[in-house]
Formats: sequence, C-alpha cells, structure tokens
Amino acid sequence: MAQGTIQEFDPETREGQLLLDDRSEVRIDATSIEGSEVRSLRLGQRVKFDLVEEGGRRGARSLRLVTF
Repeated sequence: MAQGTIQEFDPETREGQLLLDDRSEVRIDATSIEGSEVRSLRLGQRVKFDLVEEGGRRGARSLRLVTF
C-alpha cells in the first residue's frame, strides 16, 4: 500500500492529485474514494491507497486517511 499527501483536490469534481513520498504525482478521481470512508480531502492531508496502472497512467484506488 502506497502513501502520499494531497496536493490538489476539487470537491465538486472529486478530482485532484497527490504527491507520493518519492515526489512523483498520482491522479485521483471519484473512483479513488468510492467504497471508502473518505468523504472529503484537504490539502496536505496524508493518505494511503492502492497504486494502479490504467492506460499507461498511475492512479489511486481505495483511498484511506492516515492517522497518527
């Protein structure tokens, strides 16, 4: 399971990007949070997720909040 930080998120479209710990970016969309307990995301929030390849692009699925 990968971890990263929310870099950008539009609650209206439910799309955005997160930054992995290796500084690479991953796209997130509504399917990233479907079926999870996550209802909203904030800039700088830490998340963990399943990293998937779709059409040559990396994406996130099964997003969960990281709690300390």
